[in-house]
Amino acid sequence: MRIVKTETKVYKYEELSDDAKQTALEKLSDINVDYEWWEFTYEDAKTVLLKLESFDLDRNRHCTGGFIEAADDTANAIIAEHGESCETFQTATNYLEERRKLVEKHSDGIKTDEVAEDNEYDFDNECEDLDDEFLRSILEDYSIMLQHEFEYLTSEESILETIEANEYEFTKDGELS
Repeated sequence: MRIVKTETKVYKYEELSDDAKQTALEKLSDINVDYEWWEFTYEDAKTVLLKLESFDLDRNRHCTGGFIEAADDTANAIIAEHGESCETFQTATNYLEERRKLVEKHSDGIKTDEVAEDNEYDFDNECEDLDDEFLRSILEDYSIMLQHEFEYLTSEESILETIEANEYEFTKDGELS
């Protein structure tokens, strides 16, 4: 048996040739998505009483899930937790306005913020349709968020941030050392 000691020169990303930089980026293209990168989005959904169950990206982009509590509870939680510039905020605002109009429509005309007892059946049927549409819309918003997050995490900008943050070093040809 014989032991051979070898030395390998390593380089910071910015020290690499342009070809080696490209190789490094290609080799690390999935570095930010090789774990459960969607966890934060799923946790965000839970904070607004929405359970995300699955999703797909690109041409089949969609998200499945359901309300943890009532639809209006989710809408109110979104209003409280998400900023006005977020699509979910607008979706929740629209839903709550439509629901308010539905309550008013089925009120006794005097107490317009309450459904009249005689109108509860019709209200429940219409509200169920409204809730279903809200769920479809909010899941669409989350599928878009997941798509954007994936696109960012696989972007050159994000990969370079990961390389810098972790102080990765490379061989001359761009292989991670």
